[in-house]
Amino acid sequence: MAKAKRPTDTNKRAKSIVDIATGQTEDPILTPDGKNAAAVALGRLGGLKGGKARAESLSAKKRSEIAKKAAKARWHKD
Repeated sequence: MAKAKRPTDTNKRAKSIVDIATGQTEDPILTPDGKNAAAVALGRLGGLKGGKARAESLSAKKRSEIAKKAAKARWHKD
């Protein structure tokens, strides 16, 4: 994914920021919901790998302990 670049010249950068702030142009770096597109892609990539890799590295006993702790936190009444 190619990252969109903002101008390096101070005056051009200021103009582009004003244009984005006033709604005259779209911010090329952000997705429509206001998130950084590159960060979203990296987060999704890690998220697709992370849970499976973590589950494979944990023992059955440790997974059970984590699940019990989560259930207790979920159902604990104050």
